[in-house]
Amino acid sequence: MLSDPLGDLLGEARQLAGGTRRILGVTGPPGAGKSTLAGALVTVLGERAVLVGMDGFHLPDAELVRLGRRDNKGAPDTFDAEAYVRVLARLRSATGTVHAPYFDRAADAPVPDATAVPVGVPLVVTEGNYLLVDEGHWAGVRPLLDACWYVDVDDAVRLPRLVQRHQAYGKSPSDATAWATGSDEANAGVVVRTRGRADRVVTAAELDAVVAASAREHARHPGGVAGAF
Repeated sequence: MLSDPLGDLLGEARQLAGGTRRILGVTGPPGAGKSTLAGALVTVLGERAVLVGMDGFHLPDAELVRLGRRDNKGAPDTFDAEAYVRVLARLRSATGTVHAPYFDRAADAPVPDATAVPVGVPLVVTEGNYLLVDEGHWAGVRPLLDACWYVDVDDAVRLPRLVQRHQAYGKSPSDATAWATGSDEANAGVVVRTRGRADRVVTAAELDAVVAASAREHARHPGGVAGAF
């Protein structure tokens, strides 16, 4: 038997995935572990859930260059929030298969229509920084979510993790540190201010417990459906 808090967290996710179409949001500042949690939930839930990330709605680099915003990639205005809301609305209606973009971190670019969400999948898990922002087109996101969880990890853990991620995708140690402590931290400030709007705050311990449960599920079914981390 799963013990709390893991049982409670997964129990809520399973309840959301137990009937008609629901959408669970996962938010938190850069490097908190949103993608990890969302992917782990999808792995545990298997065919009952699909992951659709907000990052797939990044504006293309060419457009960011045109707008003079390439060096601020990741800020709220560097996404097509209006398109994100439209796709979430279509996912919520569940009248047919919906295709959504996926963000390829290696290429640092969105891939259009890369994720298919069949009509019979009861739960869509969507993760990203700005799910609880209440300004502009972002304000249209929260009403489309059945629940939204905020991943809260200490900055002493989050920032080094973020630097390591930037290095893993090609930035030099100095550039990775500058990006994580500059542009990313400015964006983190926006996200932190939305914490109070979340339905649930997920701690580092809860995050680790869900990841461990996901690893066990993957070990039992290595060829099964897995989420994208």
